[in-house]
Amino acid sequence: MAVINLNVNGKKQTMDVDPGTPLLWVLREHLGLVGTKYGCGIAQCGACTIHVNGAAVRSCSLPVSAAQNRVITTIEGLSENGEHPVQKAWLEQDVAQCGYCQTGQIMSAAALLKTNPNPTDAQIDNAMSGNICRCGTYLRIREAIKTAAAQK
Repeated sequence: MAVINLNVNGKKQTMDVDPGTPLLWVLREHLGLVGTKYGCGIAQCGACTIHVNGAAVRSCSLPVSAAQNRVITTIEGLSENGEHPVQKAWLEQDVAQCGYCQTGQIMSAAALLKTNPNPTDAQIDNAMSGNICRCGTYLRIREAIKTAAAQK
């Protein structure tokens, strides 16, 4: 066990945890931030995507020690009231079906638009390729990202 200092959604957090614990489990089990989902545990599906220093990162494979003293944003911290352009576009385009992958999809899309505010279809597809949607809503995801880009 070790004392770990985290900055999650703008709040300083200090906890005593095993430094090798995946950040996903610290977020969910210790901080109660359950919006970030477990999908595969090997960083292949994207359900656990969060932002670390603004970049999309798979939290299931990132040890909590590697996130220490970095800025971590989860879906709960993206927008207090669901007012982020990507979240609004997701609703407007009726993207979600089962919804399980959606928090990871939204976090990846938000990171993309932060670095590329007007992506092409190919850039969207490339940036989102690490996020799997079992329901196959990829075309609606792309349209939602375009809608969010137009809102910015």
